[in-house]
Amino acid sequence: ATLRLQPDGLPLYNGAMRIAALETSTELCSVALWLDGRLLSAREPAGQRHSEWLLPMLDGLLAEAGIKLKDLDGIAFGSGPGSFTGLRIACGVTQGLAFGAGLPVLGISTLLAMAEASALDRVLACLDARMGEVYLAAHEQTAQGWVTRIEACLVRPEQAPELPGPGWTGCGSGFSAHGATLAQRYGGQLVGAQPERFPEASAIARLAAPLFAAGQGLPAERALPVYLRDKVALKVRER
Repeated sequence: ATLRLQPDGLPLYNGAMRIAALETSTELCSVALWLDGRLLSAREPAGQRHSEWLLPMLDGLLAEAGIKLKDLDGIAFGSGPGSFTGLRIACGVTQGLAFGAGLPVLGISTLLAMAEASALDRVLACLDARMGEVYLAAHEQTAQGWVTRIEACLVRPEQAPELPGPGWTGCGSGFSAHGATLAQRYGGQLVGAQPERFPEASAIARLAAPLFAAGQGLPAERALPVYLRDKVALKVRER
């Protein structure tokens, strides 16, 4: 078994590896299976119904692949940032499944997953965090893989950290909610935006497969969400 890079620079595991990936950090609910380089995935706009749809969607993919949960080598999940409820669902389901099947887990950044899903080289990933703030990170694709230029942070869009150089594409709901402010903040550094871009399980699976192959899977109890914000609920006057 070896690790290699595809022509586009994406890491690809070249040996036997089967993993599931779960993503519920936004209104999109998605699941994926990575099967020795073959990818099966399903996605649905779930609103607030992730807890109802997640396991049936995963069961459907496992049935399609003709395998059981115990046949997998690990479970990856979108660890955040994102919706507090959504992150808890993905984390809790991952823990429960992993404990039951004796599988390792890996949390993958939702912002990095958006960059991976974009198929672009320079991505400013940005999710609307409500309360006038955004979750933001900048990732650049190199010959060695993704390099983080701005670590995931919670900021007001007008105070977003500086970007290195031009040629960045904005991705995510942060550009739906604060596109004009972010465009003004970064001036000519942004060459476009994909506000409809969401974190997806298929991207999480692609990112997690080589990590599992390298032995970086963690015990189930280490499946932890990344909130970035300590305040987990809005008061009535803030809604």
